[in-house]
Amino acid sequence: MPSDARLAGQLDPASTVLLTVECQRGVVGPDSALPELAEEARRSGALANVARLVAAAHHAGVQVLHAVAERRPDGRGASRNARLFRAAERLPVRQTTGSPAVRIADPIPVSADDLVVRRLHGLSPIAGTEVDALLRNFGCRTLVVTGVSANVAIPNAVFDAVNLGYTAVVPADAIAGVPADYTPALVRHTLALVATVTRTDDVLACWREPPGTR
Repeated sequence: MPSDARLAGQLDPASTVLLTVECQRGVVGPDSALPELAEEARRSGALANVARLVAAAHHAGVQVLHAVAERRPDGRGASRNARLFRAAERLPVRQTTGSPAVRIADPIPVSADDLVVRRLHGLSPIAGTEVDALLRNFGCRTLVVTGVSANVAIPNAVFDAVNLGYTAVVPADAIAGVPADYTPALVRHTLALVATVTRTDDVLACWREPPGTR
């Protein structure tokens, strides 16, 4: 784990953005298209920790971005070049634009200052979306990555953030994937090599205290 001073420096609210990845009703909600993933996000406490982080970000003045994966009702523009995409077309719950499935899931709070970035294609919440331009306009230097899944979208987001020059911070207890033992292995053997790995409580402590006081 990073030192308190190092983490506090990275998480300065003025230059930090909190990203939630696919924390939408159709993915982690009670009527999820992926019930095993939704159950793990809740059982592990990851979804509750995302909600805690978002609430703290609102209080501390940290910008929040919600990255949502969706598709048009007619499927135009959707990716079909991987097994995952083809399987999604057969799921009983579709992440259709404008439907309840693409709304941010409870208990995550959403404020009027939050931005929701929606993508119709691909695996990453950053590549091919407007996230990078928004981060630069916000003066972001550190991106806190939370949400699902540890199998695909989370590592994509971390790698993309690092490749674009941002410092990636991952609260390991605020991400989830399946099976349950995959997420800690990913964190230890992959994400820890490129991101600052921490815990929700440590991030909350930084946002409760001004930089330089810890």
